[in-house]
Amino acid sequence: MNEAQEKAIEMIEQQQKGIKLTAPWGVGEQLKDICRREPHNAELIAQDLSVADMSIVNAEKKIREWADKQKRSGNAVYVPMAVAEGILREFYGLKAAGEAAEGAGVILALEDFL
Repeated sequence: MNEAQEKAIEMIEQQQKGIKLTAPWGVGEQLKDICRREPHNAELIAQDLSVADMSIVNAEKKIREWADKQKRSGNAVYVPMAVAEGILREFYGLKAAGEAAEGAGVILALEDFL
């Protein structure tokens, strides 16, 4: 892991203290997974987490808003992981999975070096 990934995960873990096994804690776990998989998004996550309005608790509220709109009867709604991740990506302004950081993925032809 690089420094940005470690910093973002540390910030998430700080926000998770005292809320273990709650919905916002689960949001933190999902964000840590994104940081581990996508180093190019870790720095942005760390920047956002330093802003009070961008906490994992507020991110969970966005997911809950989606879930509340889906309710038909009763109090429980299942939020698929892909939907939750999409909401988190929008909330934190993250690049889509597989979308490389700017400048990455540049294709060079060998003949350019001849």
